[in-house]
Amino acid sequence: MTTAQTLAPVMSAEDLERRIAPPAGLRPWITEIAHIPTVEPGPVTFTHIPQAATTIVLRREESGRRDAWVLGPRTRATYAHPEQPAGCTRIRLAPGASQPLLGIAAAELTDRVALLSELPGPAGDLADALLALDPEQVTAFLEAELPHRLTEDPVRRDHRRLLNSAVTAMDTTAPIGDLAADLAVSERQLRNLFTAGIGLSPKHYARIARLRQVLAAAGNTPWSDVAHASGYYDQSHLSADFRSLMGVAPTAYFRGDIPAPTPCQTLSRF
Repeated sequence: MTTAQTLAPVMSAEDLERRIAPPAGLRPWITEIAHIPTVEPGPVTFTHIPQAATTIVLRREESGRRDAWVLGPRTRATYAHPEQPAGCTRIRLAPGASQPLLGIAAAELTDRVALLSELPGPAGDLADALLALDPEQVTAFLEAELPHRLTEDPVRRDHRRLLNSAVTAMDTTAPIGDLAADLAVSERQLRNLFTAGIGLSPKHYARIARLRQVLAAAGNTPWSDVAHASGYYDQSHLSADFRSLMGVAPTAYFRGDIPAPTPCQTLSRF
């Protein structure tokens, strides 16, 4: 098979999201707020695509139970069946925002799940109040409560701004040294900024960005063209990287031949 033209009904949890841009007062720390309506348990296996952002998840079960979690950056895809009728609100943090909002570096959350209330930052203090809200109330509440609770020293604020500049300027096909030179920092400093502020190395961040380009481009397009457009040397390199991150080759994934669902991640204690 040379094209991605025969797409099976593989569904990502992100396909169900209704995304809204945060108001200006929240944009230094939050890039996106997304709502997922109640999903009923069924035969569909949902793909959780690798994600470079740390995410606060407010989960609402139809039974009335509510939970507030923090999902760190996810370096590999996972697959799951819904176990209970539930919906959620996802609050994706901006690069460098984990420390001021959650009180810990993003690197401490990579591939981990934590209870929001157990984290020492100001967002953790708001966990109970967030859980009491309806989805449409979350944005206004955060806009009113969060900015005046946040404090950053000038060095940390400058690091966050530099990291945002790096993410904006990143070319996933260019050497990291070129990006560091463009930003007038050393490669070591750039790697440290990515690790602390995003929880990933620049290389892994770029791999996830390329993977998402592949997933978005799959359709009536030859795989060789998708590989070139996404910054891979050739189709074989695309396939190898896709398999490493998604756990299955791209042709198998889009055929619906995906890995078996696995249990939810165990909560980490902080």
